[in-house]
Amino acid sequence: MPVRRRGNKLERWEIALIKAMVADGRWPNDQDILAYFTRPTRSINHRAISEIRSNAKHAAIKAATADELEAFVASWPEVDPETGLSLRGDELLIKAREAMISAVHTFNSAGLTFRAELFIVTAVIAWTYLLHAWFKREGIDYRHTKNVNGEKVVVKTPSGAEKYWELGQCLKHARSPIEQGAMDNLNLLLEIRHEIEHRSTSRIDDALSAKLQACCINFNDAIKSMFGAQYALERRLPIALQFVTFSPDQRAILKKAGTLPRHVETTMDNFEQKLTPEQQADPRFAFRVFMVHKTANRAPGADLAVEIVPPGSDVDQKFNMALKEVEKKKYLPAAIVKAMKDEDFEAFTMDSHTRLWKRLGAKDPAKGYGAIAVGNQWCWYDTWLNRVREECQQHPERYKTAQAAALT
Repeated sequence: MPVRRRGNKLERWEIALIKAMVADGRWPNDQDILAYFTRPTRSINHRAISEIRSNAKHAAIKAATADELEAFVASWPEVDPETGLSLRGDELLIKAREAMISAVHTFNSAGLTFRAELFIVTAVIAWTYLLHAWFKREGIDYRHTKNVNGEKVVVKTPSGAEKYWELGQCLKHARSPIEQGAMDNLNLLLEIRHEIEHRSTSRIDDALSAKLQACCINFNDAIKSMFGAQYALERRLPIALQFVTFSPDQRAILKKAGTLPRHVETTMDNFEQKLTPEQQADPRFAFRVFMVHKTANRAPGADLAVEIVPPGSDVDQKFNMALKEVEKKKYLPAAIVKAMKDEDFEAFTMDSHTRLWKRLGAKDPAKGYGAIAVGNQWCWYDTWLNRVREECQQHPERYKTAQAAALT
């Protein structure tokens, strides 16, 4: 026998309407009244109507007015035409779906240069509403509370509304239904969102694309497992088409033209250093795929633009044998100096490099600029290479020869 969820209960506004329906007399049968308040995401036992009719429960709640009852009957059923969800009773779930759809549409929109930031902010809202909807159904109070003179009091916003949990608090709850990989993904995006809120960012789309893709897939999986496959987003979100394909050389040029902000790189590096290799490889944390040009052997296969290979399949194992994920690139000091000289900063020497990293305390592991690796030597990451490049670009008079500086 399935376990009855504690959240399958009537809300105060519904109880008020039921009392008005009982008093009105047009609905003498409890089952007829029940039909107005049962929906796919929530099953109410007919006993609940009987308890209201007999005043066995909810005696303190006043009946709705005649005008409120007529407005409810006239507008019933207020449902979303695509999903059949109640616009009022399932508002949180509807908003969660719409927010994630909006996040994806925004990211896929042509011409935007603030796409990842807009996606993250909107996706966080989507996940927050989704978890609130689940907590509500499960009967979990997701309001902030505090202890006042030994009593639990709900915290209010400055405008007097009840204050609900933010996404980070939802993820910490002992009964949160979100799996570890998806939780790691969301915690990273929350840290990036804090950087977006408090500091400027620029062109972080490429660096975060695997995490954003995982966020989408995780959300779709979560809404299906938590509420049902009929609420999945596949039908609303078609494949995004593009006009170009990028070779490795083209991607290198793009990255050089728009380097990742140093504080965002540091945030990502610091977060990922806390994860185990298994957590970092989890596709729920970052969804990475190889896109290989395919010539179909038969006509039907030629119509499929993208094919996802199931994990553990024969094809997946063959790809893993031929291709393995490249670990974070490392540079010895001489490579950093050479890279700057190749970019015409000919006056940048090994001594310049040593003085710079000492001045910035760059070997502090917490800053995420490098680590001890090759032959027990300190090696630098791309984050440090970008920081050195930034230093040289800001002070050409210091790091270019007199002749080169005169030409800039």
